[in-house]
Amino acid sequence: MRMHRSSKGPEGAPAWAALAAAHAMVTERLGLALLEAAGLGITEFEVLRRIDGVPPPGTRLGDLPPAIRLSQPALSRMAGRLEQRGLLRRAGDPTDRRGIVLIITPSGRRALRRATAVHASTLRSALLDPLGPDGHERLTDLLHRITEGRPM
Repeated sequence: MRMHRSSKGPEGAPAWAALAAAHAMVTERLGLALLEAAGLGITEFEVLRRIDGVPPPGTRLGDLPPAIRLSQPALSRMAGRLEQRGLLRRAGDPTDRRGIVLIITPSGRRALRRATAVHASTLRSALLDPLGPDGHERLTDLLHRITEGRPM
C-alpha cells in the first residue's frame, strides 16, 4: 500500500508516518517469513542470533534487554519457551550463582541458520531493493544520525 505524501500536520508528522508504515510493512513480512521458514518470531530470532557464538559459559539473561527491548520477566518467559522447544538451554552462571546464562543448542543453531537466510532475503526484497545501493547507504546513515542524536 502506497502512502500519500502530504506536508499537512505538525512538523515531522509526514516523516513519522512514513517511518511507521515502512516499519510495519517490513516487520510484517519479516515476521511471516521467519515463522514459515524456522518457526521463529522476530524477537526469538534476535535472541538466538545474539547468543549464537558466544563463548562459554554463555550469555547472561540480564545482558540481553538493551538489545532485545523486552522486560526482564518477558525475556525470562521467552527463554523458557525457547528452552521447552529445545532451541536453547538455561544454566547457572558459574561466575555468579544468582545469574542465568543462555546457551544455544544444536537444534537452535539449525533453526537460526534457516532463519538467517530468510531474514537476509526478506530484508533485501522489502527494504534494500526498493532503495538501491545509494538509497540503502543514505537510509542507514540517516537512521544512525537519529539514534545517535547527530545533526546533519
